[in-house]
Amino acid sequence: MNTKNGVLRIRNWLKEIDWKLLVFLLLFLNVKLAVKVAAIIIVFLMQPDFTFDFRWKDSRLPLFYPFICLIAIINLIIYQGFFQVNYDVVFIVGMAHWLLCLLAIHQLKAFTEKQNPHIIYRTIAVFFIINSLWSFVQITQIILETGAINPYRYQGEFQKYFISTGDYIKGITFDTSTTNAALNAFGIIFFLYKRNILMVLLCMTTLLMAASNLVNILLIATFAALFAFKIDKDQKSIIIACCLFMAIFFGKISPQNGNYIMETLERITNKKLIARQQPVKEIPITEQPDNQLTTEQRKEKIATLYLDSIRKIRYQNYFSDSKEKKQSFEFANYVNGRPTIPQANIHSAPYQHRNDTNAVRKELLQFISEHTKITTASNHHSIASIGKLLALNQTIHFFEQNPQKLMTGAGMGNFSSKLAFRTTALHFAGGYPAKFAYMHPDFEENHLGLYLSYFSKTADEHSITNSPNSVYDQLISEYGILGFGVFLIFYAGYILKSYRKLSYGLPLACILFSLFFIDYWFEQLSIVILFELLLLLDKKEALLKQ
Repeated sequence: MNTKNGVLRIRNWLKEIDWKLLVFLLLFLNVKLAVKVAAIIIVFLMQPDFTFDFRWKDSRLPLFYPFICLIAIINLIIYQGFFQVNYDVVFIVGMAHWLLCLLAIHQLKAFTEKQNPHIIYRTIAVFFIINSLWSFVQITQIILETGAINPYRYQGEFQKYFISTGDYIKGITFDTSTTNAALNAFGIIFFLYKRNILMVLLCMTTLLMAASNLVNILLIATFAALFAFKIDKDQKSIIIACCLFMAIFFGKISPQNGNYIMETLERITNKKLIARQQPVKEIPITEQPDNQLTTEQRKEKIATLYLDSIRKIRYQNYFSDSKEKKQSFEFANYVNGRPTIPQANIHSAPYQHRNDTNAVRKELLQFISEHTKITTASNHHSIASIGKLLALNQTIHFFEQNPQKLMTGAGMGNFSSKLAFRTTALHFAGGYPAKFAYMHPDFEENHLGLYLSYFSKTADEHSITNSPNSVYDQLISEYGILGFGVFLIFYAGYILKSYRKLSYGLPLACILFSLFFIDYWFEQLSIVILFELLLLLDKKEALLKQ
């Protein structure tokens, strides 16, 4: 009877999932562009709906997407890019990305319009469960490979993992670990408002495994704001539990990531947040005078001197022994009367991170040597500076030299975008056919040179803070003041129009707008899509409450 009841409950639970929506999320959030295109085709076959219903007032979908495409077309005409075959390919790829954004939010809107909010909630929960399970599979593979229960402290294999372990926890999207962390940050806030503590802790665990320090900082800031203003005692208790999880992770599991967060904050604020004590040189107990030692310390000193003398005698005898005895002495130690083979110390210098020039760095250095403009740009910047601030300065300087481009920007793929990096055919942001490779001189002399000045060097410089990637930079530099204004009015305005009625949608929007500083998220076709689903669901629930 209990078995039958259990099976019946599972069936009823599975009936409360929108399988079309779940399949769409799993496919569209996959990192491969071909899979995203397949997801759009499949979902339109499952529910063919082309009623976009754009309106100046109360538009069904944000007008941002069609307007940004219109600005791109205007730039194509102004700069006569259609006369360059390679740029024609760039333009088609860029327009396809914006079209995918529009088609995706159109389908998400259709799902929320037609489906019960409870079923959409269950579907979102299943998506996060699948993502977390796959993240656990990825960390398990690392544990089995290294033989270390805690790979975040494992320094073998030339520190392949260690502080970089989180980079391999990419989740079900197979995108970057930052994407995985950002998705789970959305999940934490969403389930916090739904008071589902188990899902909050599951998303929190997955986020910590991904070890994205900037996302962690954003989440802490969001927790602080919510704790002060928006939530009740039960939700505050959940936030405290999440903070304890984070403290345990940074204190016991991956302290080096905690140190990295503090160092990043110090670089950004240019202030020392933690007073660091100068290391004190320890004097060996055998060199300390007896009158300064306690009784126990004197005993320890005598024992240490005795053991040292034994080692000295063995060392002297070593040179008088036969070759066979020397080999046995070298390769065998004795513990409790039994011979043991000494193990290599993986924390010694030969096992630490190597700063050699790998294949990727060689390709970048070769590329720099072949492009004099990039070489000049690379040598111009100081590595002591933060790359994102230098990128902002480049954009300002570009418009000072080209004021005629201030209104509509430099054009799509010509200055700052994932598209611009991708079309170099250097595999920065996915594959691209080399015969259609394209680099605009404005991009080559600015953001590309800046990127190479950091990422052609050692892994210590390969930080998000040193990457020029930013949605805001992309909008201003490639679409100008007009493009950025369209974003503020028709995207941010679409989100915040009914902000008084939003619950979890408002803190999620704050996280998204903050994340826009660190990558080209519209072109990533990942976290923006999930955010839009959660926002549309929040608006639907608010409408039903009226």
